[in-house]
Amino acid sequence: MEAHTEASSAPGLEDQSVLIDNTADILVIAAYFLLVIGVGLWSMCRTNRGTVGGYFLAGQSMIWWPALFVVLLLGWLFAPVYRTAGVITMPQYLRKRFGGHRIRLYLSMLSLFLYIFTKISVDMFSGALFIQQALGWNIYASVIALLGITMIYTVTGGLAALMYTDTVQTFVIIVGAFILMGYAFHEVGGYSGLFDKYLGAMTSLTVSEDPALGNISSSCYQPRPDSYHLLRDPVTGDLPWPALLLGLTIVSSWYWCSDQVIVQRCLAGKNLTHIKAGCILCGYLKLMPMFLMVMPGMISRILYPDEVACVVPEVCKRVCGTEVGCSNIAYPRLVVKLMPNGMRGLMLAVMLAALMSSLASIFNSSSTLFTMDIYTRLRPRASDPELLLVGRLWVVLIVAVSVAWLPVVQAAQGGQLFDYMQSVSSYLAPPVSAVFILALFVPRVNEKGAFWGLIGGLLMGLARLIPEFSFGSGSCVRPSKCPALICGVHYLYFAIVLFVCSGLLTLVVSLCTAPIPRKHLHRLVFSLRYSKEDREDLDADEELEGPTSLPVQNGRLEHAAEMEEPQPSAPGLFRHCLFWFCGISSGGAVSSPPPAQEEAAAAARRLEDISEDPTWARVVNLNALLMMAVAMFLWGFYA
Repeated sequence: MEAHTEASSAPGLEDQSVLIDNTADILVIAAYFLLVIGVGLWSMCRTNRGTVGGYFLAGQSMIWWPALFVVLLLGWLFAPVYRTAGVITMPQYLRKRFGGHRIRLYLSMLSLFLYIFTKISVDMFSGALFIQQALGWNIYASVIALLGITMIYTVTGGLAALMYTDTVQTFVIIVGAFILMGYAFHEVGGYSGLFDKYLGAMTSLTVSEDPALGNISSSCYQPRPDSYHLLRDPVTGDLPWPALLLGLTIVSSWYWCSDQVIVQRCLAGKNLTHIKAGCILCGYLKLMPMFLMVMPGMISRILYPDEVACVVPEVCKRVCGTEVGCSNIAYPRLVVKLMPNGMRGLMLAVMLAALMSSLASIFNSSSTLFTMDIYTRLRPRASDPELLLVGRLWVVLIVAVSVAWLPVVQAAQGGQLFDYMQSVSSYLAPPVSAVFILALFVPRVNEKGAFWGLIGGLLMGLARLIPEFSFGSGSCVRPSKCPALICGVHYLYFAIVLFVCSGLLTLVVSLCTAPIPRKHLHRLVFSLRYSKEDREDLDADEELEGPTSLPVQNGRLEHAAEMEEPQPSAPGLFRHCLFWFCGISSGGAVSSPPPAQEEAAAAARRLEDISEDPTWARVVNLNALLMMAVAMFLWGFYA
């Protein structure tokens, strides 16, 4: 018979912190951070950061192995079109594909919204939660310290620093995760021990001090009977299999194939073959989380059921600081309680590496979006140094907003970070996925159809998002009061409906309005990616309105006064260091002169080149087929 203990008499819950205060752990953490910052500073000196292209695209000199966060669809279908389009950001692609300004502006603002309220907030909360469990620090103090370190190499090194530091951090993450997996399986009795014990991993603390709750129902703390299956019941499953296969694919197509964070790294690839090789490597890495993260998380529940699987609100509050559940602490709890000195410090460094890598990527990509797609609309004549400075100041602003949003992330979706992030994306991202897919593969789609498809999808998504946040997502113990008609449909099912409705609206409006002439579509759609005909860009008018044109005031060209500007005096030591830190030359101009017209044309041709060496093309194609075969086997084995 199970022993059900009242929360007030729970033994051992008052002392939950296993502090990292020994010499071995501290030395490992210090050495790791010195290594990462050293790599970032080295990349600052090695890479041209004084131009917008050098800062945001790392000069397009990255070889395939650092580009770890891309997938096969991006490399084989989307990247060739993005590359021949010659764009830096995804809104820029839509601007070339459809013309006009409203789609580009809408997508930029939506992307920034999603960055702040999903990616940045979730990453910061994840890191803060780990530090709280490992070090006992205040969450907000920990976040601020981490952000300071991350921003140092983000705002100084640009994408090049992120690429090189990500390479170091990736190896640290993988090695540390394998070591922890070994300790976890040894503790639980091996692979068979995990599957024998998991369904019995239940908390003994099920009686609440709150009279309104009393003895909590066993359905709230028993592991799901289908816990060992990837494909779950289409009605009662927490991740129904149709929603998993279709809905999650829709949301993932936005993240992997049209999101600035991922695509920006792809566009920095040396050539198309390198991009595809990066996709393959990413695919192999994506096979690991099942064994390195999911299974150790299940083992954590077996070893520490009263903490990881807590169900009584007051108990969960003492364990992890939130009443809705503590499943988010499964991995950090495993680290701080299971690993020995030295190794525990390594794993803290690994978790901080993952946080810094993800945050730094999003900081760089969001500053690119704001600077290139929004700020240049407000100040079209802004110089390169001004754009670089604005991009770095924007990072500071979004950090402040994201920190303020942390309490909402903590309590959303029953304390499940994965569900919170996926649900918000499911309400806002499917219209974007639909428009990008149609833009690449259906030449008949035009600007009016794409715009109204995005707006219609946004209104439909907000109709679900706003009530869910207003009522709260609740938990098993305290369900949400949101009406079932609005919030009763699983968020991934909602993503499917939203995707279909947005796509149909886009197609209907496009078919009822004039098509885009073919002369504007060369190398902007998949079927015309190899076209050699000259393309008349729909955004050509915007490109002509550059800093070389004369000032315009009240509709008339103003005469530019020619004046002899005084030579600037030599900067002092502090000013010289500040210029170097921000990637600006001492004279205030960019660090390299603008290229000649012939050089610019040659660079554009290299950017738009999607030709491949036949031998290496066959190699990457065969590797892609092998990787998909391995993935299908694992899916079938665990389905």
